[in-house]
Amino acid sequence: MMQFLAKAGLAVMLTAGTLAGTVAPAAAQLNIIIGEPDRGPPQDYRRPPPGYGRPSRGCNPQLAENLARDYGFRRARVVDITPRRVIVQGWTRRGPDEMSFGNVRGCPALRR
Repeated sequence: MMQFLAKAGLAVMLTAGTLAGTVAPAAAQLNIIIGEPDRGPPQDYRRPPPGYGRPSRGCNPQLAENLARDYGFRRARVVDITPRRVIVQGWTRRGPDEMSFGNVRGCPALRR
């Protein structure tokens, strides 16, 4: 029984020493802020910010109007933008008409 108590005491001492060794360095991590405390971390200048230099993901309404003019529409204007389509109305040789474009990059023509 004495050997069991000695081994258990040794295990408790090793565990307490290990825990004390991990708590001290964690408490030593101190942040010293000089200047503006609400600024974020410094920017990584080797990498451009997200979205830099990339075109927008959807169909640009101005591009949709220009494409409709290329298809022969006069006074083309965007009348509705949904998550899937961009609808452009205008005038053709036959009268008022509308055209649909996909709301993705490049504005593919869906229906004329």
